[in-house]
Amino acid sequence: MRLKSMKNRLMHMKKQLGIWMLTALVVGNMIGSGVFLLPASLASFGSITVFSWVATAIGAILLAMVFAKLSTLFPKTGGPYLYCKEGFGNFIGFQVAYNYWIYMWVGNAAIAVAFTGYLATFWPAVAHSNLLAFCMAAGIVWFFTIVNIIGVHLAGRFQLILTILKFVPLLLIAFIGIFFVDGHNLAYFNVSGKSNFSALSGGAMLTLWAFLGLESASIPADNVRNPEKTIPRATILGTTLTALVYIVSTVAIMGVIPMPQLQESTAPFADLAGRIFGGWGMYVMGAAAIISCAGALNGWILLQGQIPMAAARDRLFPKKFTHLSKGGAPIFGILLSSVLITLVLILNFNKNLVDQFTFIISLATLAALIAYLYSSVAEFVIYLKYPEKKETKTVIKTLTISGLAFLYAFWATVSAGQEIVFYGALLMFTSIPIYGWMEWKKHLESHENL
Repeated sequence: MRLKSMKNRLMHMKKQLGIWMLTALVVGNMIGSGVFLLPASLASFGSITVFSWVATAIGAILLAMVFAKLSTLFPKTGGPYLYCKEGFGNFIGFQVAYNYWIYMWVGNAAIAVAFTGYLATFWPAVAHSNLLAFCMAAGIVWFFTIVNIIGVHLAGRFQLILTILKFVPLLLIAFIGIFFVDGHNLAYFNVSGKSNFSALSGGAMLTLWAFLGLESASIPADNVRNPEKTIPRATILGTTLTALVYIVSTVAIMGVIPMPQLQESTAPFADLAGRIFGGWGMYVMGAAAIISCAGALNGWILLQGQIPMAAARDRLFPKKFTHLSKGGAPIFGILLSSVLITLVLILNFNKNLVDQFTFIISLATLAALIAYLYSSVAEFVIYLKYPEKKETKTVIKTLTISGLAFLYAFWATVSAGQEIVFYGALLMFTSIPIYGWMEWKKHLESHENL
């Protein structure tokens, strides 16, 4: 009876996420903390970073098309991990799963910090008390941890509602702000003191953080209705909508707020709304930013148990990661990830909010890039290993897109700078002994079963 009940529950889960919930997951995971904080960081380069957004948007759409195609070849839970394992084998699959999992919970720590930063708009004491800031950041993490443990469908509904609440005001302020642009403010084209290409590349690395999550629709594939059609549509639709909002809003902010003032801003969108509408506008956008961060955090906590669960099913992660809650959520992966998020927040306890955010997103972005680099090449290898999946009419087109996506991801990696790439490589190397340990365990188990 218990086995039958579990099967019925899993069959029901497969029909829980449709096109709108999945698009909301993609948009919600991308439009999180990044877009609300990045304009101030980009101001140190100048208005040239509008072109950084365009370059990153093109690269993101190329990557989205790669993941959309891969999801039709393997419509199962796992996303980048699954595709890389199928293309390159267990070791590379494990490395991608390991780095992508790190990216998710480290990135969630950054989102929680950004949530706390915008909360200070309404509660100034948060910005002046490290203890209070930690309690707020950890509190929101564990609130959404509980929501996601209850079940995937509840988390999906939360995501749809939160995405609408943050996307509409963000869209409105971006397009209204265009009418208040002062061309003189955009004249600060490159204030970095570096070449235009260096400024463009530096801005592109920062803007990529705001697009991370474009592959979100492919990860919970087992819970998606008609995944072969729904996942590609949600991926490309979500990425395109997000790119449009990012570019328009950046032009509006840089055109309304003088660059020297923008560099000092801790809440660029709230400052933009304050200049246009006055005090009440600042508070409305502050609330939208809080909702945005909350929506992104909910979406990423939903996913932070999915990747290790998929790897655990293939015996590359410990078996505990396959344990499900009554609502069908991978409870161990979600709980362990949230514990690690809390540890990251504790380790950064003595830093101010901006320093915490900058440090955390640098490592998280590079960890995600590793998955993007491998995934863009995986499509080439999959066609060689599985000729039956190759469609002659479209293979040249899809492989061209994959090649361009790889070049973009490689450029973004180089743009990260030597220090970030160094620490990112060290982080990736820690996966090697863990993989060896898992292989040793499998070896012992196989001998015990003889």
